[in-house]
Amino acid sequence: MSKKNKDVFSTVDSLNRRKFIFTSGTALVSFTLLGGNAFSALPKLKKKSKYKVGFAQTESNNPWRLAQTKSMKDTAAEYGWDLVYTDAAGSAAKQVSDVRSMIAQRVDVILLAPREEKPLAVAVKEAKRANIPVFLIDRNVDQKLAKAGEDYVAFVGSDFVKEGRICGEVCAKVMNGNAKIIELQGTTGSSPAIDRGKGFAEAISSFPNMNIVASQSGDFARDKGRQVFETLYQSHPEADLVYSHNDEMTMGAIAALEAAGKVPGKDVMLASIDGTADAAKAVMAGKVIVCVECSPKFGPKAFELIKKLANGENIPTNVGNIDRVFTKDNPKWIRDKYGELAMTAKDYLPEAF
Repeated sequence: MSKKNKDVFSTVDSLNRRKFIFTSGTALVSFTLLGGNAFSALPKLKKKSKYKVGFAQTESNNPWRLAQTKSMKDTAAEYGWDLVYTDAAGSAAKQVSDVRSMIAQRVDVILLAPREEKPLAVAVKEAKRANIPVFLIDRNVDQKLAKAGEDYVAFVGSDFVKEGRICGEVCAKVMNGNAKIIELQGTTGSSPAIDRGKGFAEAISSFPNMNIVASQSGDFARDKGRQVFETLYQSHPEADLVYSHNDEMTMGAIAALEAAGKVPGKDVMLASIDGTADAAKAVMAGKVIVCVECSPKFGPKAFELIKKLANGENIPTNVGNIDRVFTKDNPKWIRDKYGELAMTAKDYLPEAF
C-alpha cells in the first residue's frame, strides 16, 4: 500500500474513532438526561432519630383502605415521626402528582400504594432520581418499567396470585368442578386485579366445567360491584358462582342477589378476598363459601423496614404478608391443605378490621 493511501486510511480511522467517542458520549448524556439509571444505586437513608415519611394512598372509599391509612397514622404517631399523607381519590394521575409533591417537600422516604401499575412506575423513577427511597405498599408497579431493588427498595404485601389460586381451589372443591362463574374484577390495570384473576384462572384451568361466563371490573367498590353484578347476572342468569376480587364488591353482589329474590350461598355461591368484618359475618351466615385474608395493617411492617434501611440492613425485594383462609365450618380438607392458615370465620371475626 502506498504512503499516500496509508495516510488516507489513517485519517479516516482517526475520524471514525472521534465519531465513535462523540456518539457514545452524546448517547450517555442523552441517557442521563432522560432519567436512565442503569449505573445508579438505590437511594440511601441517613440514620437519624426522626423521619418525614410520605404515604401516598390510592383512595379512601372502603373499609380496607381506611384501615390501612389508620395503621400508617397510628404507627407514625407511635414512632414520633412526621407523616405526609395524601389521598389520590381513585385517580392515578393525581397519585403521580401526590408523589411529585412529596418529592418537592423533600420527604425522607415514600410509602406508595400504586393505584395502577404503569402510571405510577413513572413516579417511582422520579423519586429515585430525587434520591428518595420508595417502598411499594400492597400493590406493585409494572416490572418492565420499574424494578424492585433497582428503582425502589421493595414491595411489601400479599401474594395476589396465591390469593386467587386459593379461591379457585376452594371453589372447584365445593362446586365439584362444575360452575358457571361471574368474575368481579378489581381496578383495571392494578396489580391485585391482574394477579387475582391470574391465580383463579390457573386454579380452575384443570376443571373443564368450571367456566367464567362473564368478567368485568367493579373497581373494588361496593356500589359499582353491585351495579356491575346486576348487569352481568341479568345477561347470565345461569351463573351459580361469583368470584370477587375484594369483599366490597362481594357485599354489593350479595345485595343485588337478595334484591332479586335469590339466596346467596344457596342459589349462587360466592368467594371473596380481603377479610373485612362484613365478609366474615357473611361467611358465618353461609352467604360466602370462602374468604382469603389480605391484611391492611401495613404500618408496623413498613416503619420497621424504614429503620432497617437506615441501619444499612439487607432488605429482600419482596416482603410478603401471610394470608389466612377462613370458611364457615373449616372442614378437614381445608385444614389438611392450608394447615395453620385455615380458620373458621368465627375465630377470625374478632381480628377482622
